[in-house]
Amino acid sequence: MNVTEHNRKAWDKAVQEKSVWTVPVGPDEITAARRGEWCILLTPEKCAPRTWFPADLQGVDILCLASGGGQQGPLLAAAGATVTVFDNSPGQLAQDRLVARREGLTITPVEGDMADLSVFDDAQFDLIVHPCSNLFVPDVRPVWREAHRVLRPGGRIMAGFMNPVFYLFDAKLADRGQYEVRYELPYSDVDSLPPKERDDYIKELSALEFGHTLTDQIGGQLDAGFRLVGFYEDRWTGQALSEWMEPYIATLAEKG
Repeated sequence: MNVTEHNRKAWDKAVQEKSVWTVPVGPDEITAARRGEWCILLTPEKCAPRTWFPADLQGVDILCLASGGGQQGPLLAAAGATVTVFDNSPGQLAQDRLVARREGLTITPVEGDMADLSVFDDAQFDLIVHPCSNLFVPDVRPVWREAHRVLRPGGRIMAGFMNPVFYLFDAKLADRGQYEVRYELPYSDVDSLPPKERDDYIKELSALEFGHTLTDQIGGQLDAGFRLVGFYEDRWTGQALSEWMEPYIATLAEKG
């Protein structure tokens, strides 16, 4: 099946249902960002360290990769950056347009697959902000290679992603506090789920997810030519596995 097309429709549906990751920032947050007070989430709860960003965002070319929803992009634009938001979902990009119109911001929205950035030139951006979203592509390595290509020398990518251990367990049992190892890694909603469960996901327009190995998530960045310069873990309060560990990871990597 065409995963990209399915997940586009799934995220458009999520916008209609007002998923937490589709609700745009409000005027107060934009006003604060213009004063230099802002928080960028790569993972559910922890702000990315301010030291991961340039001290002054004025004129910095930033690509918000698979980052629609009117959240990261508008804050960075309000702080002075030149922002392009790239996302697979027209509904998510519409949220960025909404905030840009409401707040008088300049944001360039571009629709496409995060594994194919051919619409951009080599060495076009200074910084890529890539919040937890590459779980929605079957192969993450092209994402890292394309990110490396479109960054200038010395450019950075900050990325959030899932620890693959999250996908080991039966999710429904985990929600009830029972942890039963059910799946091998790497995980895929397409290939790992029994056909009936997979078909239900597809009929319900649930986004299809993929649990990439750390070899592909971290090793993939190194193999693409990045060097790792920052790392932290995070949890999502209320999520079952987050009661026991921090299942979200954020990395900062630099292009030599």
